[in-house]
Amino acid sequence: MIIGKVIDCIVSTRKNERLIGQKLLIVRPLENMEAKGEFVAIDNVGAGIGETVLVAEGSAARIGRDLENAPVDAAIVGIVDEK
Repeated sequence: MIIGKVIDCIVSTRKNERLIGQKLLIVRPLENMEAKGEFVAIDNVGAGIGETVLVAEGSAARIGRDLENAPVDAAIVGIVDEK
């Protein structure tokens, strides 16, 4: 898992049918995380720009919300209140 900050959102008028209705956000990992740069994540919890979030990657990102066969590699699974 990665802790990062939501820096922007993505608007896509055409996308894979499994992604229709899913909110896509750009996340920048915190400096002490070992992630490589910014990435796009599906929002599972209603996060907004500027919030610090917890992100699941890989197959863990597809658990729940009917995403098992979706092309998803990262999902926001929590909003961090304190760190």
